[in-house]
Formats: sequence, C-alpha cells, structure tokens
Amino acid sequence: MAILYNLFFLLFSLLLTCILLFLLRVVLIKTGLIYIVKKKWRSIEDCFHVYQFFKVPEFNEGMQRNQLYHKVLVYLNSLTFIEDSDFTNLFTGKKPNEIVLHLDPNQIIEDDFLGAKISWINQDKTLVLKIRKVDKRRVLRPYLQHIHSVSDEFDEKKRGLKLYVNVVDYQGDRKERWRSVPFTHPSSFETIAMESDLKNKVKSDLYSFAKAKQYYHRLGRVWKRSYLLYGPSGTGKSSFIAAMANFLSYDVYELDLSKVSDDSDLKFLLLQTTTKSLVVIEDLDRYLSEKSTAVSLPGILSFMDGILSSSCGEERIMVFTMNSKDHVDPAILRPGRIDVHIHFPLCNFTAFKTLANSYLGLKDHKLFPQVEEIFQNRASLSPAEIGELMIANRNSPSRALKTVINALQTDGDGRGALNLGLGSCENGSRKPVEEIGEPSGVFCKEGANAVKEFKKLYGFLRVKSCRKSESFDLNSRQNEG
Repeated sequence: MAILYNLFFLLFSLLLTCILLFLLRVVLIKTGLIYIVKKKWRSIEDCFHVYQFFKVPEFNEGMQRNQLYHKVLVYLNSLTFIEDSDFTNLFTGKKPNEIVLHLDPNQIIEDDFLGAKISWINQDKTLVLKIRKVDKRRVLRPYLQHIHSVSDEFDEKKRGLKLYVNVVDYQGDRKERWRSVPFTHPSSFETIAMESDLKNKVKSDLYSFAKAKQYYHRLGRVWKRSYLLYGPSGTGKSSFIAAMANFLSYDVYELDLSKVSDDSDLKFLLLQTTTKSLVVIEDLDRYLSEKSTAVSLPGILSFMDGILSSSCGEERIMVFTMNSKDHVDPAILRPGRIDVHIHFPLCNFTAFKTLANSYLGLKDHKLFPQVEEIFQNRASLSPAEIGELMIANRNSPSRALKTVINALQTDGDGRGALNLGLGSCENGSRKPVEEIGEPSGVFCKEGANAVKEFKKLYGFLRVKSCRKSESFDLNSRQNEG
C-alpha cells in the first residue's frame, strides 16, 4: 500500500512539474522574458570580446555608387535572420501575392559564418559590419567573397531592368539625382521591322561587346561602346534603344540635358551610372542647335570620351539620337566618340509590307501594287505614322490600306527623297526600323484628314532631308569578332 502511495505521489509530482514548466514557458514567451534574457546575455558576452567595425557607405568619396553596399543589402535582405529581427519593413513584390522584407533604419541583423557571430547595423546610408577581432583574420575575407557570390546569384534570379531619369537638384542633395522605374518596354530585335542583315550586324556587334572585356583591357581601352541613331521622328529610334537594352539585359539611363545645370553636373550624373547600362541622350542635335541646355560643347565632348568617362565608363554603352547629323560639329561624330552610326529613314515599300504583315496579317493584297507605285513616286511617311493608321483600322485590312494610300497621296511632298539606301545611294533600298507590337484601338478618318488627326494626337515631327548617307557604319578602331 505504501509503495502504491509513493508511486502515485511521484507521478503526481512529475505531472505538476510539467504543468508548471509549461506555464512558465508560456509566461516567458507571452511576456518576452526569454528575449530579454537572451539580449542581456549577449550584452554580458560582449564585455568579454573586442570587436572591430567596418563601414560600407552607399557612396564613395567621389560620389560614385558603392557596388559593395548594394551587394551587402541584397545579401542581408535574402537572409532568414531578417524574419527573426525585432522589426522590419514589408513590401509587395513583383509577383502576385509576394511579400518582400526590407531592412529598417538602425536595424541590427545577426549572421553566422564559419562559426563566427557577425552583426550588421543599418545606419543612415551606411551598413556597419561588427565582427570579433579574434575572428576577423579567419573569417572576413571569405565572408565578403560569400556575400559577393550570394548577392550575384540572388540578383540574377530577381533582376528586373530599370529605367533611370535625372531630376533637377532643387534641395542641393546631389546624391539622389537619378529616379528609377521598372523598365518593361516590350521591344526586342524579334519585334522590330529591320532588314535581317542589318539586324544581325547590330546583334553581333552588341554580343561581341558584351564578351570583349579582356580584349578591350589588352588594348588598353575602356570597355565601352557608343552608337548614333539618326533619322526623322517616328522611324523607331526609341524602340531600337529598348531592343538593345532587352537584348543585353542592361538598365537604361535616359539623360535630359535640359535638367543639367552645368558641365560639372553632367560629369556628376555620369559618375552615378552603374555598369551594365545604356546611357542615352535623345535629340542631341536639338540641344546643340537651340542651345536649350546649360552644358557646353566641350562638356558634351568630355562626357563622350573624356578622362572621367574613361574612368567610370566600364561596361557601358552610350547611345545618342539625332533627327539629322548634317549640321552637327564633326568633332562629335569622329571615331572614338561615336563607334557605330545607324540611319533610320522614312518608310519604303519593303518596310510597308513588313508593317502590313505584322499589323494586319497581310502578306499580299490587291492594293499592294498601287502602294508600291506611290512609293516609287517618292511619297513617304514615317513607319510610326503608317503603323498608327494600320492600328486604327486593323479590323478592316482593306480600309486600312486605302487609308494609308490616301495619306501617302496627300502627303507626297517629296520627303521620300531622303536616301533609303543600305550603305550608299547606289546600293538599293533598305528597311527602316519600327516596333511591331500588339496595338490598341484608335479611331481614324480616311483620306487626307487621317494624317492631320494623328499629327495632332501624337505630335509627330516632320523632317525634310535629301542627304544620302550610310545606314550602318562601323567606325570602330578595333574589330571585336
């Protein structure tokens, strides 16, 4: 009997102990006592170690973006430790129902690497690395290499192209002169109407550039390349730039010279561009002729190939667009400043058939001979103007062709005298460039009023030119492939 009593008392004691421990655990968790104990223990442990701190600022002394700062930030945001931190920021991601965690100012993130305890403190525009001195020699270098590899892999998976535009420096804070939005332009070399030989030349040139780092460095040259796209408005220069960016997976920096205060400000903006990017200045001839920018001609020349451009221009492509290069200072166009010249002419019949096939699904039509005859009489519109007429009447291909015919007849003012040659004027005609995408409906009137309506709606610029020039000139001083 006594044995049974003792056994019952023992079981009751064990049960009571378990209940008390469970209640204590609940109390500790609900009141945060466990967290407080751990935090106090870490503070006591810190007293027995000597730490060293390393700062990773967002900008270096030359006001260039610190690439290591970006890599560390990507790495920290990918850690599971961020979920266990005291507080963090929640944002919606690019995918549906995706939630993204981001560091908060003054937030501390702890990390483990090769048995060493490492802490990161997110201060104002600076990330601070805290590491024990006894672990620094053994851990620091491989840890930074680990950050590089992880962030590069994470960037490759999550990378989305961005479009940057420069803003006016109102508050004097020159650190934030670029604003970005996601770059989602659908144009590609598969979706633009361009002669296949010319398209292959451009793609080959871009591909060779992207793989030519060692070649450029062996020559002692900066790993960059520059393009000039010239021709009337509406001939597809902007779509071509988007196709280049999508082909290379490069970000785009669109530089508005009217928002640049002086030559030094232009250099500063160049300093803040990153690698793997297209730096674009559109309508350069207009800025030069109208003098609508505070930047001088020497400043632009220095931007194109000066010491600063050579120092921070690695793995960048500069793209300049013009309506015409007839009245541009030859110093701007010389090899070294402009490596590749591509001419974008008004539409011809070959290009018209490409547009008709893409926009209307027509490979042939009884009205094609009449259109060809009109083009032979030197009448022409830009590919954008013809494309919009086709978009507006896409539900009736015959009506669309009649509208284009009426517009060409009405607008046959001799603009088609612009050379359409691939190469020189004796070599025949070439296809202009124009993006081919899924259109949206626009109401259109037939006949002469159609073009007028579209000019009012879209503000197409009209440019007359009779110059006969090459459409693709590789003026590079080296051959990459």
